[in-house]
Amino acid sequence: MSAPTSKGTALITGASTGIGAVYADRLAKRGYDLILVARSLENLSEVAARLKSTGRRIETIAADLTKAEDVRSIAERLRTDPAITALVNNAGLGSAGKLLDANIDDLESMIYLNVTALTRLALAALPAFVARKNGLLINIASVVALAPDLLNGTYSGTKAYVVNFTQALKNELDGTGVTVQAVLPGATATPFWAKAGRPVEDLPSEIVMTAEDMVDASLAGLDQHELVTIPALPDSADWEKYDAARKALGPNLSHQKPAARYGIQG
Repeated sequence: MSAPTSKGTALITGASTGIGAVYADRLAKRGYDLILVARSLENLSEVAARLKSTGRRIETIAADLTKAEDVRSIAERLRTDPAITALVNNAGLGSAGKLLDANIDDLESMIYLNVTALTRLALAALPAFVARKNGLLINIASVVALAPDLLNGTYSGTKAYVVNFTQALKNELDGTGVTVQAVLPGATATPFWAKAGRPVEDLPSEIVMTAEDMVDASLAGLDQHELVTIPALPDSADWEKYDAARKALGPNLSHQKPAARYGIQG
């Protein structure tokens, strides 16, 4: 059986396990060839072997995106490979511990991966997407972007950045033919939690979604032209109200005089 006509190539970071590996499966089945990026070449090879039956071309690249030289290498590939039509910025680190107990070097690596690497890769890919009037950027954030009181405040801050960054890109990219999406997973059954210091088995089962369901819902949201997709949120109107309230603050966030409640005369 021949493979369907290619939609181009999707580069997926953090593709060796969990959410990234499921995106690889789903995008291959949607007609994308793949470039899979993660630290473990062995795990990437296992993912590629499982996807061989899709008939898509699959390339694996071992890269540690907490290292600037590896980020620059992947960014250069995104800038120069005309076959790449989609980028899934999925690689990320988390921390479930208290901020005052955290290792600052670990937090710095998390910030670099979740913010700097994601930004560099997105901005490496987008100019070519815009020039071709076609492209897809999916940035994986988290529901804790909306809840800094959950988990580690540094982690939630990095994910809030991802949401803000994606929303800003949407404003700049309107009319270019390029699609952007921010995905905000809740607790998802992946190795991420163990690495963050809190095994997923310790979480209430009723709040944990499978990676397969999470990605399938996210792609359904993409098909529905959602800018922000929250797979577990029962009523999308709740997000729309939240976002509308945020926008309503805009006209009152900057004035010549302080607010009257502060009692400052003059």
